[in-house]
Amino acid sequence: QHKDAYQVILDGVKGGAKEKRLAAQFIPKFFKHFPDLADSAINAQLDLCEDEDVSIRRQAIKELPQFATGDNLPRVADILTQLLQSDDSAEFNLVNNALLSIFKMDAKGTLGGLFSQILQGEDIVRERAIKFLSTKLKTLPEEVMTKEVEEFILSESKKVLEDVTGEEFVLFMKILSGLKSLQTVSGRQQLVELVAEQADLEQTFNPSDTDCVDRLLQCTRQAVPLFSKNVHSTKFVTYFCEHVLPNLSSLTTLVEGLDIQLEVLKLLAEMSSFCGDMEKLESNLKKLFDKLLEYMPLPPEEAENGENAGNEEPKLQFSYVECLLYSFHQLGRKLPDFLTAKLNAEKLKDFKIRLQYFARGLQVYIRQLRLALQGKTGEALKTEENKIKVVALKITNNINVLIKDLFHIPPSYKSTVTLSWKPVQKADASQKRASEDTTSSSPPKKASAGPKRDARQIYNPPSGKYSSNLGSFSYEQRGGFRGGRGRGWGGRGNRSRGRIY
Repeated sequence: QHKDAYQVILDGVKGGAKEKRLAAQFIPKFFKHFPDLADSAINAQLDLCEDEDVSIRRQAIKELPQFATGDNLPRVADILTQLLQSDDSAEFNLVNNALLSIFKMDAKGTLGGLFSQILQGEDIVRERAIKFLSTKLKTLPEEVMTKEVEEFILSESKKVLEDVTGEEFVLFMKILSGLKSLQTVSGRQQLVELVAEQADLEQTFNPSDTDCVDRLLQCTRQAVPLFSKNVHSTKFVTYFCEHVLPNLSSLTTLVEGLDIQLEVLKLLAEMSSFCGDMEKLESNLKKLFDKLLEYMPLPPEEAENGENAGNEEPKLQFSYVECLLYSFHQLGRKLPDFLTAKLNAEKLKDFKIRLQYFARGLQVYIRQLRLALQGKTGEALKTEENKIKVVALKITNNINVLIKDLFHIPPSYKSTVTLSWKPVQKADASQKRASEDTTSSSPPKKASAGPKRDARQIYNPPSGKYSSNLGSFSYEQRGGFRGGRGRGWGGRGNRSRGRIY
């Protein structure tokens, strides 16, 4: 009954502006009464969604959720996802609202449409669909985001993660780490395993391949906030000790101005606190120790008249030493007799001389820094120069505490320090999850085309007997990956183009 009348309404999409406006309202209004014409009705509404007249398009999009009944819902979700590519802000907001409203009808069906486009749609659609998930999922109520829905998101995300760019990977980690079902220890462990798989820790590390280096750093940054006393960083720490530290000086990056070596050492230091039982502990501790020695110079030889025989004093690189010494101190707790039983007497004596020389240089700078900051409070401490000095004082104090521990007989590993770039923890908060700290130097805040880091300068104390390269800056990885699409870990395969409703 009235089928012919409904067909006339459907044909209205081929008429003028007035007919189209009426059709945009009446097609959805009577849709449920004509199941035999469901396909024709949806296609007619889609034609209106692509009309040249923006007001007709907006009206048609606004009414799309009315078609989301039964088996039609995933298709409507798929269509709305494709419409996310609109550059008209009002239209784009209507699409977002329509997607959210059908989410509340059937979250799993809506996700099916979104993920179908993420896996097979155009690049712009894929990008906006991922962004939609990363910003909107957290706004949905618990009755929508059930355990079953979260499990579906995890399983579909795993499919997408088989082929992603660096930026996409960061967004998916944000999506997954926000899921309630993954807040548990086993959930965090699952996420760490996902990141480890993405980092490809089984592969041979190639320090001259910027894509390989950036992938490892980006993945490690995502893993760091997940580690805790129950979720161990052992696999990552082992990989860094065995493959990255020996190649530290050969590391390359496309990110301008980034001290890639310091970045790696900071990540290792943050992870070392949560390392579990390590298979080749002694061998990896030895690699860490050898790398530390490279930054702990011997005192320059003195000529007979007491002057330095060489022209230059060795440079003391405090930022590097803080990271290496902290990592050695953390792993050394697991093998406390390493310095006394595993090193021969000559090596231990050599190490003590280096520590002593470094400690003397430290004392000079700590005095200089304290003097420079003496009496300064509030606004005075907020100047760029004084901020750098405050960080420099944290670095030198940390190294001082750790060196004192190692001077004990036998060496002690009891002191605790907060790494200079981390917020100071209250005593009663020391048992809290690591994710409550900030992540490695500076976490990615939002996807953007070019890499950035903040412009804090490296602090150079006055040159003199102990000249130094003391640096501490934050770095934000923002893209910067190579690949088929200019920013990925390898381009994804060709996907279809154009309307595929």
